[in-house]
Amino acid sequence: MDKQDFKPDTRYTLACRDAQGRVRPLNVYVYRVYDKFMVARDAGASGLVRKIGYDEVERIVRATEVAPAARFFLPAGVLDEKSWGDRSVMQHYA
Repeated sequence: MDKQDFKPDTRYTLACRDAQGRVRPLNVYVYRVYDKFMVARDAGASGLVRKIGYDEVERIVRATEVAPAARFFLPAGVLDEKSWGDRSVMQHYA
């Protein structure tokens, strides 16, 4: 997968490879799309904001664009590409 396969402000159900090489489902809300990775919120109970590399994604199972009134927002500094240089996961409290 690559950058052109994803759009910001969209909910995705993805098939991703975990650290052990198993394919696992992942439900995310994509905030930003960069050249090598995307910044997305886990739609599960944890609600973690994570950096997901395109090479981790096996396929897109479902994509749903989010209406402007239902979008999630985070501060621009959290979503900035420079903030994710040495991080893979972040917890954000509203």
